[in-house]
Amino acid sequence: MHTVRVNLGPRAYDIALSTADPAGVGPFTRARLPKSKLALVVADANTASHGRAVEAGLKEAGFRTALGVIPAGEGSKSLAEAGRLYDALYEMAADRQTAVVAVGGGVVGDLAGFVAATYNRGLPLVMVPTTLLAMVDSSVGGKTGVNHPKGKNLIGAFHQPAGVWIDTAYLSTLPDREFLSGLAEVVKYGVILDAGFFEYLEATAAEVRARKPDALVSIVARSCRLKADVVEKDEREETGLRAVLNYGHTFAHAFETVGGYGGWLHGEAVAAGMMCASRLAERHGLIGPELSRRQRALLAAFSLPTRPLPGWPVDALVAVMRRDKKAAGGQLRFILPTRLGEVKLFDDVPESLVREVLETP
Repeated sequence: MHTVRVNLGPRAYDIALSTADPAGVGPFTRARLPKSKLALVVADANTASHGRAVEAGLKEAGFRTALGVIPAGEGSKSLAEAGRLYDALYEMAADRQTAVVAVGGGVVGDLAGFVAATYNRGLPLVMVPTTLLAMVDSSVGGKTGVNHPKGKNLIGAFHQPAGVWIDTAYLSTLPDREFLSGLAEVVKYGVILDAGFFEYLEATAAEVRARKPDALVSIVARSCRLKADVVEKDEREETGLRAVLNYGHTFAHAFETVGGYGGWLHGEAVAAGMMCASRLAERHGLIGPELSRRQRALLAAFSLPTRPLPGWPVDALVAVMRRDKKAAGGQLRFILPTRLGEVKLFDDVPESLVREVLETP
């Protein structure tokens, strides 16, 4: 088992990486929550079987458990589904030591994490991500939340997990589209933080796409370490450093909002968003065309979109971007690349250039 430590003082925790060790989650959770007697396992319709296996492991470790299954899909990141999980916690007489164990992708983790952050003013949370995107991104860093009709993740809280249990064997049964979607966030780490990692992905794209076990462990471990390094320096987005993790996301959230949640998977929207940000950086005079070309080639190798879908109204996309969390007083701000492995926050990008990028086929 490989371990990545997220050093956050009293909120520090371990990310454990294993392969084909379904029973390991019970001892892992017990070691981190020695006082907990109850656990609510949260899964969706697609991961319910994984949830039951995790539940069995927790019972072996001395937990009394209940299983809450939500509908699959982005629509479950809602206050209505949060309310149903609050009901489940109430019915099992949850106390403040009761663990919430999220078994699934980003939707399950975000929703269960938000419930853990807010029920009884905070319950311990354990993440068991089953998708690549959740393994390398949403399960690490403490961001939780639900969507609102006016925007993605508008309602949320920071709530660090007690631990993250990653078993890469889950990826063997992940639908191809879901797996490829997660690779967008992996590519992102190379662009924003680690040129060598980007080059590794270019060199091993075929092995990664074929889900070779060694390649999967390598990309998950490196992605988690890179994200942990950022989170340790800016846990709650107070210094601006953590904003680099949002590369491509200002565009992506607009695509998801205007296109309708669930139309594109999150990683698909991020892939197109990264390319829009890279093309915007070119027009802003920050980079030459070669970096955009390399990103486009790598994303295409993973069958990910590199442009927004035609027909989305530009005015609507820009309106959503003005309400992005990085915006200030309605002024658009973007994370843009300055070279491979480095990005910076810019607040002087003319809206005309943004529209140009969105309108160029």
